[in-house]
Amino acid sequence: MRIRKLKEAQLPSPIRILVVDDYDAWRNQVRFLLQARPEWQVICEASDGLEAVRKAEELKPDLVLLDIGLPKLNGIEAAQQIRQLSPTSRIIFLSLHDSPDVVQAAFSTGALGYVHKRDAGRELLPAVDAVLRGKQFVWGALKGSELTDPQRAKAPHCHEVQFYSDDAVLLDTFARFIAVALQAGDAAIVVATESHRDDIALRLKAQGLDVDAATQQGTYIPLDVTKTLSTFMVNDTLDSARFFEVVGGLIETAISALTGEHPRVVACGECAPFLWAEGKADAAIRLEQLWDEVSTTFNVDILCGYALSSFHGEEDEHVFQSICAEHSAVYSQ
Repeated sequence: MRIRKLKEAQLPSPIRILVVDDYDAWRNQVRFLLQARPEWQVICEASDGLEAVRKAEELKPDLVLLDIGLPKLNGIEAAQQIRQLSPTSRIIFLSLHDSPDVVQAAFSTGALGYVHKRDAGRELLPAVDAVLRGKQFVWGALKGSELTDPQRAKAPHCHEVQFYSDDAVLLDTFARFIAVALQAGDAAIVVATESHRDDIALRLKAQGLDVDAATQQGTYIPLDVTKTLSTFMVNDTLDSARFFEVVGGLIETAISALTGEHPRVVACGECAPFLWAEGKADAAIRLEQLWDEVSTTFNVDILCGYALSSFHGEEDEHVFQSICAEHSAVYSQ
């Protein structure tokens, strides 16, 4: 007890807090909740991950309240950098994610707290109290689990690739992948050409899935590959920050449409294969690396599809092997 009191006495007054979230209304809500304790002062707000890192380095706040699905740099990566640049800042994640793997990834950064946004009204103040005392605070729905042990190994991620001999193989594979997710009450994102999206929808409907309703609800998100690429390709160069902003937003949108206890998202598509087909091998490989980060960080299952005909013998062997190396499983048919 003496040790705990000593630690509490060493805390500065007031407690200086940085609030990080890309939604103004949510930051205002957090400010409102924190007003219950006048000794806690919000000294700054940030709306993206890069800004959060800069402000944390500049201001050295006592506490950072951090979302995960942030533009430019996701919250997991931002926390890792903040821990290096401002090691005395304590971190609480305040997020919509409730996947155990995402929570584990959050705690693995050195954060001490995790609160789900829907329970912030009840749990945010106790979380801040606990973390300021150097204690770990676990969102109530996950208390008692072992996943918040920072030493626990992460579960293997799922970032798979299908090399296909004809379009029918790709379409059947993508349709099965999406159908399993939708039937389980999860969300699915597909990024493909218009003809492939149409054919996938026909296959899903043949399996009894109401694709139109899922699209309206936001649990099925079909996107055009060229339009999606244009959101994070700048002058034929892949912009990593824009990629995470776009993909993070898609994942949060999909999760917000789900009502299950542990919502999950799967994604399949042709973005990197499209770049490879255009002769942009380096960009394709880099994009696969970024998708791999998304898979491990957000616990999103990802399936990519490459036409076997796009690879030409020994001259493309190095690229083929590099693409395979970025995936957790490789299939060819």
